[in-house]
Amino acid sequence: ALKDRELDLRGNKISAIENLAACQNQFDSIDLSDNEIRKLECMAVLPRLKMLLLAHNRISRLAERLSEAFPGLETLVLTDNSFAQLSELSPLAGLPSLTSLSLVDNPVTKQQGYRHYVIARLPKLRVLDFKRVTTSERAAAAAAFGHVAAEAATGDSGDADGAAAAAGPTPEQIAQIK
Repeated sequence: ALKDRELDLRGNKISAIENLAACQNQFDSIDLSDNEIRKLECMAVLPRLKMLLLAHNRISRLAERLSEAFPGLETLVLTDNSFAQLSELSPLAGLPSLTSLSLVDNPVTKQQGYRHYVIARLPKLRVLDFKRVTTSERAAAAAAFGHVAAEAATGDSGDADGAAAAAGPTPEQIAQIK
């Protein structure tokens, strides 16, 4: 968008995300692509930030409390990084406003159930890997990983509700799918 304020830090061999508090929450978009970042973490709180571009880095870990740093993040591009396991993507569930995510060219995208797992973790997601999330995909994700979505929403990793989630989507989940 024309009126967005963007910070371009592309291709500077940056190895860690530091000192973003110095930007004083003035940017809608930050481009940190083509660097050497290994972990996505930020100690600064940037509620204005809507888009974060981190393509072509070495990221394989996400900080647990990303939502505190980026509460309004809508678009996250993590194309061509080093995510290998589905569990490494769990912290993304804490980003309540995330509607667009790219993990293209990460080893994790070849994992069985990858797309459904991510869709189940991110109920507001509309675009994954530059492909629109369909209603049928959302239903299949809820059926396959409904317990994962429930854990993400409640922060509970216990198995007490596992049997109920395994029986199928709840009426609330069906309403969300529609």
